[in-house]
Amino acid sequence: MRRFRPPNSTLVEEARRRMTRFKCACTDHYCPIGQNYCESSIKVGCFVMADHSNDILIVRRGCGYDQEKQNMNCQGRRDDNWSSKHVAMECCREEMYVKKIIPAVLPVLHDKPVAKEEQVFNYMVVLAIIVPVIVLVISLAIAWYFFRNLRKNRQESTENLRVREELLPEEYGIRATQVGDSTLKEILDDSCTSGSGSGLPFLVQRTIARQVTLLECIGKGRYGEVWRGNYYGESLAVKIFSSRDEASWARETEIYNTCLLRHDNILGYYASDMTSRNSCTQLWLIMQYHEHGSLYDYLQRNVLNYESMLLLATSAAAGLVHLHTEIVGNQGKPAIAHRDIKSKNILVKLDGTCCIGDLGLAVTHSQENNKIDLGRNNKVGTKRYMAPELLDETLNVYYFDSFKSVDVYAFGLVLWEITRRCYTNGMIEDYKPPFWDVVPSDPSFEDMKKVVVIDQQRPAIPNRWSYDPTLKQMTILIRECWAQNPKSRLTMLRVKKTLNSITQRPKKKN
Repeated sequence: MRRFRPPNSTLVEEARRRMTRFKCACTDHYCPIGQNYCESSIKVGCFVMADHSNDILIVRRGCGYDQEKQNMNCQGRRDDNWSSKHVAMECCREEMYVKKIIPAVLPVLHDKPVAKEEQVFNYMVVLAIIVPVIVLVISLAIAWYFFRNLRKNRQESTENLRVREELLPEEYGIRATQVGDSTLKEILDDSCTSGSGSGLPFLVQRTIARQVTLLECIGKGRYGEVWRGNYYGESLAVKIFSSRDEASWARETEIYNTCLLRHDNILGYYASDMTSRNSCTQLWLIMQYHEHGSLYDYLQRNVLNYESMLLLATSAAAGLVHLHTEIVGNQGKPAIAHRDIKSKNILVKLDGTCCIGDLGLAVTHSQENNKIDLGRNNKVGTKRYMAPELLDETLNVYYFDSFKSVDVYAFGLVLWEITRRCYTNGMIEDYKPPFWDVVPSDPSFEDMKKVVVIDQQRPAIPNRWSYDPTLKQMTILIRECWAQNPKSRLTMLRVKKTLNSITQRPKKKN
């Protein structure tokens, strides 16, 4: 008797699968990995779809997995609408659905190119590549055109400037005078007979500038170079700005042409002009020449006594008082704060007095309209001479007296420099700039803030000053100038009067 053997489970599963599922032809991602067919439920079946929505025929085959969705898709494409003209779909429940490819419902497609199955032409990728390239090409073309025109305009401006230089005397009837006929002092005096105290007329300035010969470079600064020039045998100083510092040149020219600015202790101004040298535009500021140079240089070369010390200090204070003072009238003068007081911006004249120069950072104020004019120059003063309120950024820029207090603080440091060089009782200190012993030679903003604001340090006062009556009074004045609180500082008028009082008191011999 033969024993009963149960059917193989694998064969059973295969038979059961064949009864419930069958294979469908498929394309690309509709197929399982590694196969060219898919399996679908006998209740759902296979599908083939033709898509011509982008003018390229795409054919897709695959298996349905949801009977309800399959029926809706297969039956929903029969309507006579846009989709029925561009997309068609056929479904069946036949094994290996490969013969039925494109339904006859799309007769319009017969003359169209047939793409490979599942070929998708991604227009967004093409646009993402082409559009940036086009934009880049257009940008480069615009930039090339702009810089080409800029260069052309500069060349034309240089040529026009040269022509204007040649035609200026003929056009306006101005002729150079012979040597000795008219000196700079006479021209300046004649131009100010009306009492305006402003600079020379514009055409006279242009004439002087065209007749100046540069002799030697006598200094270099933040904005350019200073040259000694010659005008018919008379020496003058020519401050040459580069074209990138036009804002400083324009501001200084504007300030020097202010009515009633002329003063013995303000550097004398002759002319401003724009010229071209070696194909480069230069901006000239023509001033009085003082062979002693700046107070900074003068103090390093000379030892002072009581009289010379007080003459330097009093005359410098007088110049700063004139700047700070507003003169009201039809042709009045606004109040002017210097904003960059230091020994390098104060010049020493032959008679031992001082004059204030370098007004490129000056700010003006008029009570008539209560307007503070900062100009277009956004540069700041010298960090070594900055007041605490500048370093900690608490300066009230809407209150003009704040700017005058900054000048007083810096002037206190200048007084300290002058007083150190006064010889008394056989003793004198070498010249040193303020804070020479606590900050580097070119201090940063943070270096000065730590010393002046956080540590509240000031330059050291030598012990010998306390034993000399004159220097002791200078010490008191200096400390009142560089006080930490701006409201505690003296006004420049008070400083000037105190210096005059010290000058008039009897002094012992050096």
